[in-house]
Amino acid sequence: MQQKRVIAAFTGNRAEYGLLQPILASLRAHPKIDFRLIVSGAHLDANFGRTLAEIEQDGYSIDAEVKIDIDDDTLFGTARAIGSGVLSMSQALARIKPDMLVVYADRFEGFAAIIAGTQMGIPTAHIEGGDVTEGGALDDSVRHAMTKLAHLHLTTNEEASNRIKAMGEEPWRVHTVGFPVIDLIVKGIYAKPEELRQQLGIDPERPLILVTQHSVTTEAEQAVDQVRPLIDAIRRLASEGVQCLVTYPNNDAGGRRIGGELERLAAEGLPNITVRRSVGRYNYHGVLALALDSRRKVACVGNSSSGIKETPAFGCPTVNVGSRQQSRLRSTNVIDTGYDADEIYAAVRRCFDDQAFRATCRTCDNPYGMGNTGPRVAEILSNVVLDARLLRKMMTIRGEQRDDWYR
Repeated sequence: MQQKRVIAAFTGNRAEYGLLQPILASLRAHPKIDFRLIVSGAHLDANFGRTLAEIEQDGYSIDAEVKIDIDDDTLFGTARAIGSGVLSMSQALARIKPDMLVVYADRFEGFAAIIAGTQMGIPTAHIEGGDVTEGGALDDSVRHAMTKLAHLHLTTNEEASNRIKAMGEEPWRVHTVGFPVIDLIVKGIYAKPEELRQQLGIDPERPLILVTQHSVTTEAEQAVDQVRPLIDAIRRLASEGVQCLVTYPNNDAGGRRIGGELERLAAEGLPNITVRRSVGRYNYHGVLALALDSRRKVACVGNSSSGIKETPAFGCPTVNVGSRQQSRLRSTNVIDTGYDADEIYAAVRRCFDDQAFRATCRTCDNPYGMGNTGPRVAEILSNVVLDARLLRKMMTIRGEQRDDWYR
């Protein structure tokens, strides 16, 4: 009988875990895979909701808790956290001894994980490489660095696959698999209106905005100034009867400062404003799904990638604030604004009142696929040949000079 392949997956924060769920479930269910789960980062941090409990409630056995020490809310703290993560992750991998490691996207926790894994000679698959944001966060730099370290690339869209090949990666390593969380959306695995009423205390029939604003990491010192106009717009909308469900940012540099502003907003006790550290993927998508009913008025607001990548599947309007998601592949349901309270307010009102725009949102194309990503990834990882060819990275760009530039 063929021995099962030990595949470990790493998750470092709540948003990434929600996106990874279809892949985790498919790896766990695959008959040729012995699945292991490594949990780290904000999942273990009470300041950001300690979402380890959510993972356990989903029935996952956690094989390692990797502590990443982040001392302060600065880029210096982030750099130290990456070093801490490499040390802790290497110890976990030495104990688990996986045949393969799966790491997601572009966050500093995942960066630490992929450094540890690849430098230990563990074949590593990177999900969601090749995307572009160019919005002032460090995402692009980290994401592309992770691409060059990884041995397999599982992308969400064809543009991303083409970029990875243009970076000199061998085409056989690159697989366009789609955006994993679409699997759950297609299956309708999200909170229903009555569950939202019970869990979050919201009225699905009244206008509602779902707000998440992260820091722009290269502008961490401006985090407070950048979130205050959004908070002013929230107050104005709430005074008009709009329900405002506000969630905490990621634990990036500047995130705790935004969290402090949200704490002060919550302390005001204003009607129609609810601040939560985390609502969970199930409830988050349940709120966005309210937009599937054309009679309901709901919008996603802030600068989370979820507002760009997940809302098209629900036909939900999005107000994208500031630069963080600049250049991200998006559909026609997105309104971009600056850090200006009046501009944000007007964009939300358009999401509610502009019937032509609302119709555009309901029929927008989704550039991130239509499901079955999890099983596709599990099949690729269960069958890829684990040999020296996989580990030996080759550069396809020869560096030839023609017509005064290099190809």
